[in-house]
Amino acid sequence: MFSFDLDYLLQQSLEIGVKLIVLIIAFLIISPLGKKAISRLIQRSTSHKNVPQPRAVTLEKLLINIFSYTLIFVFIVMFFAIIGLEIGPLIASAGVVGLAIAFGAQGLVSDIVTGFFILLEKQVDVGDYVTVAGYDGIVEEIGLRTTQIRGFDGTLHFVPNREISGVSNHSRGNMRALVDIGISYEDNIDQAIQVLKDVCTEFENDERFTEGPDVLGVQSFGSSEVVLRVIGKTENMAQWGAERDIRKRIKEAFDANSIEIPYPHQVNVTKEN
Repeated sequence: MFSFDLDYLLQQSLEIGVKLIVLIIAFLIISPLGKKAISRLIQRSTSHKNVPQPRAVTLEKLLINIFSYTLIFVFIVMFFAIIGLEIGPLIASAGVVGLAIAFGAQGLVSDIVTGFFILLEKQVDVGDYVTVAGYDGIVEEIGLRTTQIRGFDGTLHFVPNREISGVSNHSRGNMRALVDIGISYEDNIDQAIQVLKDVCTEFENDERFTEGPDVLGVQSFGSSEVVLRVIGKTENMAQWGAERDIRKRIKEAFDANSIEIPYPHQVNVTKEN
């Protein structure tokens, strides 16, 4: 009798082991194949409908995210079924665990609903420069639960969708390149403005600029400087490079025309008794 039970247990264990191995192999095969199929489907469907590339990438990552969650859920259900456990009665019998899951599900539902409206209203797309929940960076992925934002220092921020109460999207429309430059009060303002106009003319054919750049004139008066402003419209994400190049060229032009860019001076007064 003992031998029969042992043989039976060994046979059952072997069957369960084989089924689990088949399940794991199937998971490892279906996961990459499904992701590739989704990518190809999105590429084909969006290419015919002239969908912008950022939007296509956003939909692709979202569908892959949904597919991954669904596949993991199916894997867990089948795993418990193979080893002979049923999830329903197991959760029902564990009241505390079920209550905890219920409270956790509230946040999950909130994440999914918020993420759905973010996508429906096209608030952000993958590749957009945004400010969300106190983080600045580039959107790398919009998922069911979280939105991933890569900061400019390289940090990857995972922001729960329910915490996205407001979105500042800096990548919609043209961006603004703005340069404020100070000259001393002793310099000729008209001469400085003319030098700035000449610099702006050099950048008129720069592909980064969609409009301008132009000299607005005197912006403000500082404690030791007169501030002049140059402004132009650029392609998305090109404004910082354009500003750096304009500043460099302005410094060179001012030096060539003997126009001083003031810097703080310290005056020491010695009082004799």
